[in-house]
Order: sequence, then C-alpha cells, then structure tokens
Amino acid sequence: MTYTVAVAGASGYAGGEVLRLIAGHPELEVTTVTASSNAGRPLVDVQPHLRSYAHLALQETTPEVLRGHDVVFLALPHGASGAISDELDDDVLVIDCGADHRLTDPAAWAKFYGGDFHEAWAYGVPELPAGGGKLRGRLAGARKIAAPGCNASAVSLAIAPGIAAGLVEEDVVAVLAVGPSGAGKNLKVQYLASELLGSANPYGVGGTHRHVPEIAQNLKLAGAVEPRVSFTPVLVPMARGILATVTAPLKAGVTAQRVRDAWRRAYDGEQFVQVLPDGAWPRTADVLGANTALIGVTVDEAANRVVAVLALDNLVKGTAGAAIQSANIALGLPEGTALSTNGVAP
Repeated sequence: MTYTVAVAGASGYAGGEVLRLIAGHPELEVTTVTASSNAGRPLVDVQPHLRSYAHLALQETTPEVLRGHDVVFLALPHGASGAISDELDDDVLVIDCGADHRLTDPAAWAKFYGGDFHEAWAYGVPELPAGGGKLRGRLAGARKIAAPGCNASAVSLAIAPGIAAGLVEEDVVAVLAVGPSGAGKNLKVQYLASELLGSANPYGVGGTHRHVPEIAQNLKLAGAVEPRVSFTPVLVPMARGILATVTAPLKAGVTAQRVRDAWRRAYDGEQFVQVLPDGAWPRTADVLGANTALIGVTVDEAANRVVAVLALDNLVKGTAGAAIQSANIALGLPEGTALSTNGVAP
C-alpha cells in the first residue's frame, strides 16, 4: 500500500531532511509540499539537493492544502503547527516536528515558549525507556505524534538507562556541542559563518533553553520523580550533529560493571541506538546522515559520577529520522524502512 504524504515547511532544514529520507521509502509518496515566504517557487529552487522532487512546487501552508493526505509531516516553527493540526481530520497520521505537541505541562509551555498550549501527543522516541518498557508501544496505531527536540532526545537517551535502573541520582548535568542547523534557516547574526567559524558559542545558559522541560519530562517517563537538569548547549562550527556529554552522581554502592550492564540491557537489540564497547567513544562524524545514536559510557571514579557521551545527527535521529521511524511504527511498517544506520564519510 502507498500512503500519500504532505510536508509542511518543506523549504526548511527539517522539512528538507524529511523529504530526503522519504525519497527512499517504498510506502510513502510525497504529493504536496508547502512553505510560507517561498510558496509558489519550485521546491528545487530552495532545496537543490532534492532532485527527485523537481516536479513539485511549494504551496501555501494551510489546512485546506494539507487535507486529503494519509500522512502529514509538520516541519514548522514552534507555535505554528498547533493551529494547523487542529484543523486536520482525526484519522490522518500527523507528525509534528516542532514543539507544539511535546510538553504535557501547560505551565512549562507558558514559561519556555508562550502562546496557546496544545495537548501532548505520543512522543516520537521509540527507544526511550518508559514505565518498565519503551515508548515504542505507545506509537503503534497512533494518529498524532510529536517528534522530539534534538537536544532533548540526545540527553534523554544518554542518561535514561541509569534513571530506569535506579543507579543514578536525579541530578543531571549535560553539555552539548551542537551544529547550527538545529536552529533552522534563521537569518540571524549568531548563525553567520564569520561568527561561527573558529569559535564555540554557548547559548540558552542557566536553565533557559526550551528543551529543559522536555528533558525533565522524558526523565520522569524513565522513572525519575523530581529530576534536576542543568543543560548547556554550545554552538560549534559543524553544519550537523550533536555530541552530548551527560553526567549524574551514582548512588551508593553502584559499580562500573553495573553501569555498563544497565546501558547495554537498555538498548540491547535496538537498531538505531547502540552502546559502544568499553573505552570507545562516539564522534559526530560517524553518524552524519544516519538515523543512529551512538553512546559511550563510563564511570568517573574520583567524582563518583556516570559519564555518558552520545552522538547523533540532529536532522536525522534528532528530528526527521525519528519522525519517519515513528510514522513507520504507527502505520505498522517495518520500523527501519527508509532509514540507515550507516553514516557518510569522510
């Protein structure tokens, strides 16, 4: 069976990555692409690498244009997808790559985003430990799915095994090196090459980043009661990628072997989240273009802290790949359809 697909926000980075991945999907056919200021232009004018879509032109992003499709991907800025999704039929599979349907707490939405609050949807990180199982079980048959924030999924996947196994205290510190593509195609000074090249630039410091409540929400799913999250992202001069270094204090008596065993058990058999052998550490270069998260884990004995380092491509496993993986599950298709564990090198 072939499902017709519309992609809203197709001129942006996330929308373009959704399209790139769907191009190799045997069951999904993109028939409609939409944009805002670029409406009316051929898609390849703004996404020249997507040659297989040369026949498509960008239309206005309206509920009327998006209706009538089997699957709709919304790759829109926060605050923009909620109103659109409210106007779509209940039987349509809608995957929101923005933030509008991630948070369960209206107060957290008001504090970190503002504007109208929309109900939380099934969360699109299938491998995340939750309630003694995985979130995968909540995605099967879902018709409304919230794809994750890229930073939030990186931090959550890195430390959730320790939370779920009861091995670490709920005091999580995360420092991330991130590529600027995670901020979208924003014409802002801090994203200019002359500002980024040769520099590392922290932002969202001191608990102000919008992914903080999403991380805390995910850790509660894994079993935390009142997690404390100190999260500092740092822009670095690479177009794509996240390297997350996440630490937490170990509970009394927890050994390094128990830590390694817990992380391996948590992701045993997972295709797209892989724990590396002892002493091996992930690089962002190894996951470029792949729907893969690689994790290295160890114990800092002197500090009595677990240290988990995770690498993923923010546009693939961090956004578009997670969206398509979740859509596959919801539609009853093989989970890895059109998604690869292989990166691009050099």
